[in-house]
Amino acid sequence: MSETPRAKTFVFMDLEATGLPNVDPEIAEISLFAVHRSSLENFVRDDKGMPVLPRVLDKLTLCMSPQRPFSAKASEITGLSSEGLARCQKASFDGAVVRTLQAFLSRQEGPLCLVAHNGFDYDFPLLCTELQRLGAHLPPDTICLDTLPALRGLDRAHSHGTRAQGRKGYSLGSLFHRYFQLEPSAAHSAEGDVYTLLMVFLHRAGELLAWADEQPHHWAHIGPMYTPPEPLSLHD
Repeated sequence: MSETPRAKTFVFMDLEATGLPNVDPEIAEISLFAVHRSSLENFVRDDKGMPVLPRVLDKLTLCMSPQRPFSAKASEITGLSSEGLARCQKASFDGAVVRTLQAFLSRQEGPLCLVAHNGFDYDFPLLCTELQRLGAHLPPDTICLDTLPALRGLDRAHSHGTRAQGRKGYSLGSLFHRYFQLEPSAAHSAEGDVYTLLMVFLHRAGELLAWADEQPHHWAHIGPMYTPPEPLSLHD
């Protein structure tokens, strides 16, 4: 049995970036929703059975101009472009972003659990890359939960996902539609996807909280997606 303390705040996260892992992408948008464990344990549903978002919920969404160009597909999917971000005078993922992120997280009761969908393969290692490039760190007791393998594992254990074990059946959009018979709104914006992720999580909150407690994955064990080119100072 792990001795890791239970997470007190769950920070739901999504990134939009310049492309897939094979092109060494950079973050262009990040969104975080921080929700205390007590709100996840005691949420309510409306008269249609939809989870109601917790009233006490902190949000942070930032756009930034990456140095690398967007792939055509990434720009099409996200609606972001180097030209559009530059026109709005957005700086890169720099020390100011790190300090803002750290300040946001410092306001939450720890230990923290970062939550992302497909996080182990994309969001967590890409965030790790950007932080490592700046010599920055997250709180040392931070753990991570990837809802993609967690929900697959739960469905296998309870035998109610028998024909949808592939990646397609467990995309955020597929899960949202399966649970609520609706299409998610604002897909492929970071904030829109975090909203969808939080709704999916709430639908299975008891199971997912238990999964995070019983199978904690420490942030310290997350490696970078790729080796960042030149470490910079947080003051750059």
